[in-house]
Amino acid sequence: MSTNTLPGTLPADPDLVAQARAGSAAAFELIMRRHNRLLYRTARGIVNGEAQAQDVVQETYLRAFTRLDSFRNEAALGTWLARIAINVALDTVRREGRLVSLDDETQPRTDAPTEPVMPMTLPHGEAADAAAERGQMRGLLQEVIAQLPPLYRSVFVLRAVEEMSVEDTALCLNVSAEVVKTRYLRARALLRDALGARIETQTPEVFSFDGAACDAVVAHVLSTLKQQGLAR
Repeated sequence: MSTNTLPGTLPADPDLVAQARAGSAAAFELIMRRHNRLLYRTARGIVNGEAQAQDVVQETYLRAFTRLDSFRNEAALGTWLARIAINVALDTVRREGRLVSLDDETQPRTDAPTEPVMPMTLPHGEAADAAAERGQMRGLLQEVIAQLPPLYRSVFVLRAVEEMSVEDTALCLNVSAEVVKTRYLRARALLRDALGARIETQTPEVFSFDGAACDAVVAHVLSTLKQQGLAR
């Protein structure tokens, strides 16, 4: 662990990368547990199924961990991993014969409205019936998000669900910040048409990735890395 890490605190991503390069299985595991949800949500922005998204997450880690020397800290580790996940997800859908493009194929309007800030805070002291209603709404929202075209779904998941900045979203998708803003507004409009304004407080809770699914990804990737002699 880096000497800059305070006792009782988790190491920062650059420290974990250095440890992983040295073959530390514990570092690999902490990287995965720290970024699993981001990568799962990133994958779900492009692929359609939960199992397929989990496969994308696993393949992303295997690609990333076998070329850690290419990570130069020019972007946050999560952003670097998300870009790899996007490429893996695109490869997956293209193997199925589906054409999905996230390229900046159009010039955005210069008079596009300012992207609004979505209210992400959750109410306190929520009654049981209200919590149940929120759970139902969350499930419905996941279904509707999954029906968005990948062009818009990828932006919406990163911006609204994962709460990634405009700049990092643009970097992940290799488009301009203005394109991110324009597509995000379009995605919000499509969702409002289906669900109304109530969806906006639900988004941070969708596409959760923890428990058994999280453990399965960690176990699979660590096992493969150990077989390849990259972790011990």
